[in-house]
Amino acid sequence: MKRHEALKVILENLRDELVVTTTGMVSREAFNTKDRPKNFYMVGSMGLVTPLSLGIALNCKKKVIGIEGDGSMFLNLGSMAMVGAENLDNLTTIVIDNGCYESTGGQHCISQEVDLAKLAESSGYLNVATVEHEESLKEKLSIFLNKAGPNFILVKVDSSKQESIPRVSLTPEKIKERFTKEII
Repeated sequence: MKRHEALKVILENLRDELVVTTTGMVSREAFNTKDRPKNFYMVGSMGLVTPLSLGIALNCKKKVIGIEGDGSMFLNLGSMAMVGAENLDNLTTIVIDNGCYESTGGQHCISQEVDLAKLAESSGYLNVATVEHEESLKEKLSIFLNKAGPNFILVKVDSSKQESIPRVSLTPEKIKERFTKEII
């Protein structure tokens, strides 16, 4: 499965959830696949999706989904422990794992040597799954979005990339403005 295929499955299976996407290609592909005011695109801040989605989930009743890249998650592993410690039933973390830091040049990431799903489990996420195919991703999303969390889905994708993906055309101020209205 390719990253853009995984994102399409995720975004097409959303209902009313708030979504925070990591910087780089994940935000660009999410924006170009299914932009909506309930999406917050982290433009230029790697490693901060899980802490931000945790903060949002702490302060609202809506379900919150943080979509990280593997490299981004490794930049802030302590946030996984914070999610477990807070034990929020309205939070799901999804990590798209392509084995590299694609947005910064495709450097190798240690996700092949360190299992993020095991880290999530030991950090206190209640429901943890690893998926590699669209059908299993749809199945886990359907189950996890109806379960109390915190939930964690590790989505293994290949490292091929889409070419010429337009950047998020909204300013950071506009992203914040429209997303803030959706939190209430």
